[in-house]
Amino acid sequence: MSSFNNPHHLYLFAMKNGKKKLGYGPSPEDAYENLRIRLSDKEMAQIIKDQYTRIPQRELHQHVHELG
Repeated sequence: MSSFNNPHHLYLFAMKNGKKKLGYGPSPEDAYENLRIRLSDKEMAQIIKDQYTRIPQRELHQHVHELG
């Protein structure tokens, strides 16, 4: 199955400290769950699940300073 059949997107999730976490997946919910796989419970507690922005990959460099 080609990855073009199920496109993935980049999502910036807001955090309680004002920074953002980068998630990747076909939907915001999947991107959040992918973050859960790689982050600790303490790190996940900082993420605000329902505050996210979808960004194109070509614009990622414009958001690097926001990542935490």
